[in-house]
Amino acid sequence: MSFLDEIDEEFGRAGLDRAVALGDTGPIVDWLLTTFSFQGISDRVARDYIERHGTASWSDINASFRRRPSCPKLRSYWHFDHCRYDKTSVTCSEPDHIDACPLPRPHLRNGRLNQTAYSLFLFVRDLADCDLVGWIDRQLETARAAPGTTIEAARQEALVGPLRHVYGVSDKILMMTLSTLLIGARNQRPIWFETGKAMIAVDTLVHNFLHRTGILGTCGTPHTYGAACYAPGGCAEIIRTLADRIDVRTLSRAFPQKFPRFVQNAVWRFCAGDGLNLCNGNRIDDRQACDIGYCYLYQKCGREPLNSRKTTAKSVVYSDI
Repeated sequence: MSFLDEIDEEFGRAGLDRAVALGDTGPIVDWLLTTFSFQGISDRVARDYIERHGTASWSDINASFRRRPSCPKLRSYWHFDHCRYDKTSVTCSEPDHIDACPLPRPHLRNGRLNQTAYSLFLFVRDLADCDLVGWIDRQLETARAAPGTTIEAARQEALVGPLRHVYGVSDKILMMTLSTLLIGARNQRPIWFETGKAMIAVDTLVHNFLHRTGILGTCGTPHTYGAACYAPGGCAEIIRTLADRIDVRTLSRAFPQKFPRFVQNAVWRFCAGDGLNLCNGNRIDDRQACDIGYCYLYQKCGREPLNSRKTTAKSVVYSDI
């Protein structure tokens, strides 16, 4: 029930409330780049690295372009393709320009993050005209639902679709960061909240929970973790269907009736080491059925081994949760 409070705290700490109100792009991009730095590694390791070396910033990258970098990849967002900068070997696809190139200057954890930083900057500069708040407003206001889809899905795709082509960002990280941004701005822009509350970020913990419980095999389309989690019958669709059956106003009056992002986060907290620490690979030997007998769902759970397709007990159904 602290979900909104935590978002509000992060929103205020990063200065996003003021940035959205004033249409100030810099703090929002800085926050996005910091959040992207937590991909593929533990939060503690990422946080320690950032504390020692800092992150890329809108102002620093913008200043580097005033010096007119010679690399042809940096001419525009559309030119920035297959940069291939590698921090360890200090190589890229344009070796004649690397000595003067500003892209390697931010001391980030790996070269992929440097490419992400410059790709995002060029996206905001060239596609959003340096006005990220205005771009989000326009994308949401002009989105139209196609037959058989919802307006929330259309608005999500209006944001995630273009940003999906920024180098190094996945649907998961986009859903996670954008939902925080959009939910945090709910008092200023209600349409942002309506979009953000429906965004679902599926990570391996959420995917594996749906597999182990048998929900994925019973109510969706079995698949490995990845893009299929957002396809029809995937993890996101299952959670969205589940959220339609839960009135979360019984938990907090501050919540809307349907809150898919909160339901997804609740599943994540059930599994995560920083949460209830129950359904995860550190607690379960995935070569066999889970044996955590004191788990809240033990009697209802399918307890399907993650590395086996065989179901050992009855699967959880929506009405049981």
